[in-house]
Amino acid sequence: MESTLTSLETWGYLAIAFFSFGGSLVVVAAAGVLSYLGKMDLTTALAVAAVSNFMGDNFLFYLGKYQKNQVRPYFAKHKRKIALATLIMRKYGIMAIFIQKFIYGIKTLVPLSMALAKYDFKKFVFFNVFASIVFVAVIGGGSYYSSEAFIAFFDKLKEYPWMMPVILFTVIGGIWYMMKKMTKKK
Repeated sequence: MESTLTSLETWGYLAIAFFSFGGSLVVVAAAGVLSYLGKMDLTTALAVAAVSNFMGDNFLFYLGKYQKNQVRPYFAKHKRKIALATLIMRKYGIMAIFIQKFIYGIKTLVPLSMALAKYDFKKFVFFNVFASIVFVAVIGGGSYYSSEAFIAFFDKLKEYPWMMPVILFTVIGGIWYMMKKMTKKK
């Protein structure tokens, strides 16, 4: 356990940057908990996560805007999800940039669909700065201030190790079911 914490102190910020580039909620939450435990600096961890998340979404927007032909084959099976992301963008406008950060399965598609819909790149970058800061502050700050509950929960899981797979499959199944239901043709 000690070697894991030492490697997290050494490589933790790099891991936060790497996974936040893809928009990982879990890594930002873990950074908040590790900051609470004193293994990382909260301000540095959240700043790294915000910058990396900002760059990741801008990269996706760039791919959708200027590399359309190379990106389309990867999303051929996800036409309904792209249509849903486009509807979210049209319905909520600028708020879609903020909303998409918190929804797994859509967070990759909204910047791409905004780019494909010829949304202004400068406008996207401007609002994406604030959306990245809000996303990291809510998730990272929330996990920092609720770290005692997380720690108590994981201590309880040590007593009942069978609960973790049940919880994991329930969460994954719930997300899969909701995504299926949201993208189903009506």
